[in-house]
Amino acid sequence: MDADVVVIGGGPAGLSGAKALARSLRSVVVVDDDRPRNAPADGAHNVLGHEGIAPRELLAIGRRELEGYGGRVLAGRVVDARPVDGGFEVQLADGGVLTARRLLLAGGGVDELPDVPGLVERWGRDVLHCPYCHGYEVRGQAIGVLATSAVSVHSALMFSQLSPDVVLLAHGYAPTAEERTTLAARGVRVVEGTVTGVEVTEDRLSGVRLVSGEVVPRDALVVTSFVRARTDHLTGLDLPVEELRMGDLVLGTRVVAEPTGRTPVPGVWAAGNAVEPMGQVVASMAAGLMAGAQLNMDLITNP
Repeated sequence: MDADVVVIGGGPAGLSGAKALARSLRSVVVVDDDRPRNAPADGAHNVLGHEGIAPRELLAIGRRELEGYGGRVLAGRVVDARPVDGGFEVQLADGGVLTARRLLLAGGGVDELPDVPGLVERWGRDVLHCPYCHGYEVRGQAIGVLATSAVSVHSALMFSQLSPDVVLLAHGYAPTAEERTTLAARGVRVVEGTVTGVEVTEDRLSGVRLVSGEVVPRDALVVTSFVRARTDHLTGLDLPVEELRMGDLVLGTRVVAEPTGRTPVPGVWAAGNAVEPMGQVVASMAAGLMAGAQLNMDLITNP
C-alpha cells in the first residue's frame, strides 16, 4: 500500500483530517487539484487567529504543517477510485495509481448559480451568498437579494441586520403576503421584475438590470447557489449521495455520512462541504479532524 489513507481533496477538511492522521503516525497522501470552493473570495472569515486570510494562503500553511508531520501532498486530479483486496485503488488523471487501506473524501462542493449573465464572473467578490462569510465586508452598503425561492427571503432578513438598504429582487420567486409583511418590518423593499444582468463600473458591481430596462443601484448582490457535492468522478465507489433539502426545496446534494464522517461504503469516510455544503471553513476543519481521528481508530481496531 502507498498509504494508510489517501485523502481526496486538499481543502480545510482534507488537510485537517490528514494532519490528525499524520500526528498519529499514519502514512497519508492528500491528492489535490487546486480548485478550492472559496478561491474567488478575498479572504476567509471567522477563522480564529487567521481572520481574513486569503483562502490559498490558509491552505499553503496547512500543507506545510501536514508535511512537517510526514504527510504528503500530491498535486493531481482523481478520476476514480474503487475497492480492491485490502483497501482501495485511486486512479489519477495522469495515469498514476495510488493504493490505500482507507479513503477520506474531502473534495468539497461546486456552486451552481442562477442563469443570469455576470453572476459567475463576480462570484465571491460582490456577488455573495453567506452573511457570515461576507456580510461584514458589505455592511451599510446597498444590497440586493436575488429571489429564487423562499430561502432568498431568509437571506434578505439576515442581510437586513448588516445594512439598512436591502431590497429583495422578485426574480424567480414571489414572496407571500406574510413574507412581505415580515420583510417590511425589517425595512426590506421588494422590487418586482426579472433580473437580466448586472451592471459593473470600474470592476465593481454598481447595479442590477431588470427586464424592463430599469437598473436598480446596488453595491452587492446576494445569490443562493445550488451546491453539488464533487463526487461524480468516483463512480467506482458506488457512493450514496442524497439531496440537501430545506422543506420541499432542494438546495444541493451531499454525501451520505454519519456525524463521524463514516459513509455506508466500508473503509470510506467523508468530510467538509461534500457532506455539509453549508459548512464554513472552521466547520470543515472540525469535520476533517473528526474524520481523521475516527479513521485512525478504525485502523487500530480493524487492521
